[in-house]
Amino acid sequence: MSEASIGALRAASGEGITKRMALGGELALRDLGIDRVLSLRAHRADIVRGWASYAIGIVGGFALEERLEMIRPLADDGHSGVREWAWMGVRQRIANDLDVAIEALALWSQSLSANVRRFTSEATRPRGVWCAHIVELRREPDRAIGLLTPLRDDQSKYVQDSVANWLNDASKDRPEWVRDVCARWTKESRSTRTARIVKRAMRTIEKNA
Repeated sequence: MSEASIGALRAASGEGITKRMALGGELALRDLGIDRVLSLRAHRADIVRGWASYAIGIVGGFALEERLEMIRPLADDGHSGVREWAWMGVRQRIANDLDVAIEALALWSQSLSANVRRFTSEATRPRGVWCAHIVELRREPDRAIGLLTPLRDDQSKYVQDSVANWLNDASKDRPEWVRDVCARWTKESRSTRTARIVKRAMRTIEKNA
């Protein structure tokens, strides 16, 4: 990266981490171009791989399916922070093309990698964390049921927690829908893993009962 870009990053040191990462992605893309940015996905520094996540989110000229394939190695990164930056980097693109995103991510829900499976739910949470809400899913959470259902009995607690948080998000706008989903999943899958998801998903509903 250029000295000017490095100076800009230093000047932003007082900003929050999300803003700094987004700036890093913007500057990396400007200085290096998308081909070299994609090579950063294998960089040894976690922060640099995070910049690549945000750069993939803002670069123009790619369909959402292509962009998701670009981000997939970062969604499966060995560092938890990079995995968070991966979904945050492309979340707005997902929100802007929701039907295409849900169709594509439904396949990711069946991945052998728990990190990739978790990306599908975390990236589409109706309210999410440190990010803008997806208003369409707050209104119509059932649009995403096809990517959530394969995860209802997931073996990974990492995935279970994300699915439960997704449903808990939805319960703040559509509590009856969440009750119905939890009741159906409990009936269809009597495993302790499903029970754990349902219990965590219902926490706001039960608190407000």
